[in-house]
Amino acid sequence: MAVYLIGEVKITDETWVSGYATNVHDIVHKHGGKYLSRSGNITHVEGEPSDASLIALVEFPTMDDAQAFINDPDYEEFRQSRMRGSISTVHVIDDSDAAGTIPYLKPSS
Repeated sequence: MAVYLIGEVKITDETWVSGYATNVHDIVHKHGGKYLSRSGNITHVEGEPSDASLIALVEFPTMDDAQAFINDPDYEEFRQSRMRGSISTVHVIDDSDAAGTIPYLKPSS
């Protein structure tokens, strides 16, 4: 079951960004993940506008793979630098349908 990590980041200190952007992709890949998007081209459509500088969407094969990435000691330095230099929100969602009406998605449990 695929899962998707969604990171919403408001950069407050840019000193971490270059090292993170250069190195974290390889750590994501090590855990079977791939970036679907890492973009600052954010268009507000509805609800409260976000002040995020960028939003990242990363697909992992399983929740265990996503957790392994998050807890990887090789990632910790970059995670800490991101947390010091931004206001970040990170979510992981699965590929289920909460309403259970979309036939190609599994119903939520």
